Parts: sequence; structure tokens; C-alpha cells
Amino acid sequence: MHRTPRQAGFTLVELVTTIILIAILAVVVIPRLLTTSSYSAFTLRDEFISELRKVQIMAMNNQDRCYRLSVTETDYQLIRFNGACSGSPARTDAPQAFQGGASLSLFNGGATSFNIEFNRQGVPIVNGSRCNGTCINVLADETLFLAIESEGYIHEG
Repeated sequence: MHRTPRQAGFTLVELVTTIILIAILAVVVIPRLLTTSSYSAFTLRDEFISELRKVQIMAMNNQDRCYRLSVTETDYQLIRFNGACSGSPARTDAPQAFQGGASLSLFNGGATSFNIEFNRQGVPIVNGSRCNGTCINVLADETLFLAIESEGYIHEG
């Protein structure tokens, strides 16, 4: 009996499948690992919308208090006053730092430090004036917008 030696190796189908899987990983996964800033913008926008809605509801439910969301270049924080939004705060929450190089600024003027207060009807007052439409920029690799309508509806712009 004469046996033919069997050749070891990968088939063409196995090689092509492996190359396709590596290409998919390279296109989808690697860019997500290398840059976080654009995701930081989306995360900050969604987080800030939630925070604004929470403060708005608190202002409408507790009409004997004033709630202010104070934004600086590096963070934002909730400040509560008994009565009007003046004098010493009754309570101040811990500042929430911006992550991944994202930050907030006003759409008109580009100020990076500003205050947002809500009246008893839930209408926001941004730096002393009402906001209608796109009010806030969320800055990172991408610029996203946050809109607050004159009736108080808060949404992505």
C-alpha cells in the first residue's frame, strides 16, 4: 500500500472568512477605542437633557424654592435656594465634571459659564432671558445642539 501524504493548511474559504472578520473589527471596533470625544458629546448632551428635565420638574413641584443649574468651563452643578434665586443657597449638589474633553457653551455668544433657572411654569431662564430654540452647544470632536422651546420642552437640537 502506498499512501499519499496529506497536506496540512487552511482552505481558501477559511482564509477569506478570517480576513473579512478582521476587516469588520478594524472598521467598527478600533475607531471606537481610539476616539472617545464624539461619544462624550452624545453622552454629555443626553446627561444634561436629563438634568435639565429633573430641575424643571423640581421647580414646578416646589414652587416655594428656586432651582439653578450653574455651568462652568469644567462642570455643572445644581443649586437650590429657599424663596427667590438670590442670597445664600440652601443646598448645593456636588459638581458634575465634564468627561472626555466635552464641554457646554451658549449658542448665542459662546459663553462657557452660565446659569439656567426655571420659573414656576417650567419655562427656563438662561442668564436672565428666555431661551427659544437652540440654546446650548455641546462641544467635543463634534458639536451637538440642545434646544429649549419657549414652553419649556427640552430636546436635542
